[in-house]
Amino acid sequence: MSDTLTMTEQEILDQIQREVADNHVFVFMKGTPEMPRCGFSNQVVQILNHLNVDYGARDVLTDPRIREVLSRWSQWPTIPQVFVDGELIGGCDITTELFQNGELHKIVGSEAAA
Repeated sequence: MSDTLTMTEQEILDQIQREVADNHVFVFMKGTPEMPRCGFSNQVVQILNHLNVDYGARDVLTDPRIREVLSRWSQWPTIPQVFVDGELIGGCDITTELFQNGELHKIVGSEAAA
């Protein structure tokens, strides 16, 4: 994943779209999967790790324009944002609800039981 600080907003949008398209599951979050920097991002990471899902992630805190461009494109104001097969699933609350009701593992194609 490239450094966005030298990119234009259009290049950031192109990268966002590429990351979402190139990954079965992709999370825009605060921090990294190894070191989440907010409770909501941590909860999403814990859920995906519990389901043993391979996923890509981008730290939106590295450049404030990532969050701005992402939210305009996705029409979703909060972080984290979880995408599956190019479609926005939602944030922490929706991801948690889908996990708790047993639907998330079906959506992401996980063999793990919820």
